[in-house]
Amino acid sequence: MAIDLVADERPRPKPPAHEMGQDLAVLSIAELDERVELLQREIERLKEARARKEASRDAASAFFKS
Repeated sequence: MAIDLVADERPRPKPPAHEMGQDLAVLSIAELDERVELLQREIERLKEARARKEASRDAASAFFKS
């Protein structure tokens, strides 16, 4: 079995900022506030992406309906 001599030198992947179902008891109030803000921004981003897709679908539907 070969030993990887550079394994400790490689950068380790950064854990996700938030993981669904994560134990929240270990987080401070400030950390919880940061997570809430992060998730609110992500929700807004998802809503914007959905609105763009819906508008695209509606435009295609109107074009092909004619």
